[in-house]
Amino acid sequence: MTLTFSASAQRNAYGREAVLSATPARLLTMLYDRLLVDLGRAQVAQNGQDWGTASTNLVHAQAIIAELSSSLRMDVWDGASDLQALYTYVRVAMVNANVHRDVKLTSECITLLEPLRQAWHEAAAQAPAASPLLSGSVGVA
Repeated sequence: MTLTFSASAQRNAYGREAVLSATPARLLTMLYDRLLVDLGRAQVAQNGQDWGTASTNLVHAQAIIAELSSSLRMDVWDGASDLQALYTYVRVAMVNANVHRDVKLTSECITLLEPLRQAWHEAAAQAPAASPLLSGSVGVA
């Protein structure tokens, strides 16, 4: 018997494997990459008055922020509380961008988060390849 997988199923399996085999640093950069993709898509949708698509992407971006926020380790990094405050601000801004259909708030979120995305990519590139896991979490974000 031959098993045939659709392109979508193969892509999903590849994505799952990429996440399961990723280092904590890579997981963090993957989350930030997707966060900015979602915000960019929401911004385009808002500009085109496609409110359903904008909402879907803003809600997904909020879920990513919630994940990043929940993985912060206040006991490991002194900057965690400041990053927590930024995540809270951005989450509220995304909710308001969605409710009030405010593309300026979405743009503000992008402006605030893109430098962090770049910084995490730079940090991940400098991290040792065999970084130990910190209790199964990313450790700082």
